[in-house]
Amino acid sequence: MKIKTYEKYGAVVIELKGNVMGGPEAQEFSDLLHKLLEEGKKNVVVDLSGCKFMNSSGLGMLISGYTTMKNGGGNFKLANATDKIESLLVITKLITIFEHYPSVEEAVKSFSE
Repeated sequence: MKIKTYEKYGAVVIELKGNVMGGPEAQEFSDLLHKLLEEGKKNVVVDLSGCKFMNSSGLGMLISGYTTMKNGGGNFKLANATDKIESLLVITKLITIFEHYPSVEEAVKSFSE
């Protein structure tokens, strides 16, 4: 899994590419979110368009990220979930926890509403 970040209209977009399987990348993801909170960047969108596969550890990584941002007074939203990932979120009922949007633009725009 590769992690790439960029800023868009006051939100930080985190692109996850490849297979999201937890492991050492989960710690990297967590460290990144803590660093963003320390910098006062509280609006995060996770772009899942490049995510091919996600296992339970990958889901755990997203849940942990959501918790980190909420506890830090921030927001954590998902965008561009592929059909596979979306069905995984539905099956696990996590679709009711995460705010998810069909595009990064819509997720970013939702912060200002």
